[in-house]
Order: sequence, then structure tokens, then C-alpha cells
Amino acid sequence: MNKKHERTLGAIFKLPAQSNVVWKDCEKLLDAIGAKISEGEGSRIRIALNGRKAVFHRPHPRKETDKGALVSLRKFLENAGIKPKEKKKP
Repeated sequence: MNKKHERTLGAIFKLPAQSNVVWKDCEKLLDAIGAKISEGEGSRIRIALNGRKAVFHRPHPRKETDKGALVSLRKFLENAGIKPKEKKKP
């Protein structure tokens, strides 16, 4: 996972949920952590990771993910055992 993926993961877990997270960045993060992504009907995509499965809708016409989908993605990642690294305190 590179720095951009780490920033995206941090943005997904940031509270309150942000409204400026680009969905393509989320998909690239999921790919980097080993998730299996397959196309569904219309704008749906199926994601499988660490024995967990979920279906999400790609946002359109905007490229940013809405807050509700971001919260669902955060819960999916938590259930799959994925969390951002904690920052070291000086």
C-alpha cells in the first residue's frame, strides 16, 4: 500500500465522514489491499475481502463518494480487519 492509499484509508476513517473522497481512489485502495472487485448491474460493484462481501454503487454524475457510502465502506473495511495505521506520538 503506497502513501496515496494510506491517505485514502485515513480519509475513509476520518470522523465526521468527509464529502470529498473520490470513489476511484477508494477502488484503487481496495485493489491494493487484495479485494476482489467485480462488476454488477448498472453502477453496482461487488467487493469481496477477507471473507466479507458487499455491494456498492459507483457515484454518478459526481466523482466523490457520498457520506453514507463512505460510512458503509468504513464498516465493511472494519469487518474485514482493515484499519489505518495509528500515528506514532512524539
